[in-house]
Amino acid sequence: MSSEHNPQPAEEPYYPIRTVANLTGINPVTLRAWERRYALLQPHRTPKGHRLYTRQDIERVRETVMLLKTGIPISQVRTHLDQRAAPIDELPAPAPAQEGSGPWTQYFDRMLAAIERFDDTLLDAVYNEALSLYPVDLVTVRLIQPLLRRLGEQWQTRPGGVAEEHYFSTYLRNRLGARLHHLAPRRARPRVLAACLPGEQHETGLLLFCLIAASRGYGLLMLGANTPFDQVAYAARTGGCDAIVFSATTPPPAEAVGAQLAELVSTVGMPVLLGGHACAGLERTPVASSGVILLGEDLYAAAERLRTLLGPAHD
Repeated sequence: MSSEHNPQPAEEPYYPIRTVANLTGINPVTLRAWERRYALLQPHRTPKGHRLYTRQDIERVRETVMLLKTGIPISQVRTHLDQRAAPIDELPAPAPAQEGSGPWTQYFDRMLAAIERFDDTLLDAVYNEALSLYPVDLVTVRLIQPLLRRLGEQWQTRPGGVAEEHYFSTYLRNRLGARLHHLAPRRARPRVLAACLPGEQHETGLLLFCLIAASRGYGLLMLGANTPFDQVAYAARTGGCDAIVFSATTPPPAEAVGAQLAELVSTVGMPVLLGGHACAGLERTPVASSGVILLGEDLYAAAERLRTLLGPAHD
């Protein structure tokens, strides 16, 4: 009989590891670790040994991420996946970040001890271990941000508190810069311009946000600290950006900055967003009515809002 009357089922599509990483936000190192150490995935292999994943594998990665965000350790995820009765959309929302939850307590204590001894080797070892097993946004929210808060709280009460805070901030800038250079896709869309507000010198929060955005496949144009508004507009247009994300730790002069942001929003023709600790004090100011989108300081929520506005990343 003709195959026209007996259509053969379409062959299941397979996806290389880099595509799976872009679709899920989980880097290839972590995907390999989940396969090797916990048997969470069993990808097909090409004759040359390259991994190929199915749609079911991608869904399993997403389910794993959801379970991790509810506080379940990676070592227990497979049991939960195999035994759960509820579909993934019925699982509880991500649990609030806490210093003392699950494996994060040990990571936190080990990194804090490394910081207090100014021990680069131990700091690298713990950070790399966490990043190899958990999504970068979860490591950022559950480990790095609590560490920054602790150092900020104790810098006045410890003999070396100022040095410890400066040491870890410098470490993060160097490490995050290197990871972003390695991770950020060169031609990915949408492309996001990232900068601190004029006068804002603290760029650690911006770098952490950029790391999460890059892990989800977004292209980045980073301008860093204390960037004038006219230079942001010029770079966004010339660089073919699709959105602008500002970061602010300390509240800016709301009236003046609000007027400048309103002008920027009206001229660039793309979403303009503002995140960081300063957002909490800007909700009833001219900044909030300027047309800028306030993100707050929850980095995961900020990345989700960016995805809602721009859609998923693609090459």
